[in-house]
Amino acid sequence: MRSILFYFVRCMALMGLALTAWPAAATSEPQRIYRCGNAYTNQPDPAANCKPLAGGSVTVIEGTRVQGAQAVSPAGTNSGGAGAAKVEGSEQRQRDAQAQVVLQAELQRAQQQQTELLREWNNGEPERRADEFRQPQKYQDRVAQLRAALQRTQADVAGLQRELARLGVNSVAPTGAKP
Repeated sequence: MRSILFYFVRCMALMGLALTAWPAAATSEPQRIYRCGNAYTNQPDPAANCKPLAGGSVTVIEGTRVQGAQAVSPAGTNSGGAGAAKVEGSEQRQRDAQAQVVLQAELQRAQQQQTELLREWNNGEPERRADEFRQPQKYQDRVAQLRAALQRTQADVAGLQRELARLGVNSVAPTGAKP
């Protein structure tokens, strides 16, 4: 029984060695590369006047392709910059309405966050937590984080209001103490 097991292990080891050496031997021969116009291939087309290349491997990096419908504007000229497409009035109004809805939702979310931060801010003196009585530095760090978060949300609200004003929508922000 022991000799059969030894024979089996030996055969498996030789087979594994042969399988690992086989791909290296198969790829050790360099493939011929041909240039057919601007294309490179290892299977040349006899009708394409392909010429063999001397040397090692060739790396070809393809650029971006221009899509046919976007490459030429309807009038045949490039009006308004590269890739600029005219949108019909009704479609533009629909896009503006969608943008307005999104901006309004973002403004409401930012105003709610600002209200919560103002409540926690408590005019510059947030309530101390239990662990902050023993560690005053922890309280100072939290106050600084609150101040920064409040400034960020105020900037967000102001930016969203500017965007909505640009679209012609009036919005009112809640007033609160400035940090």
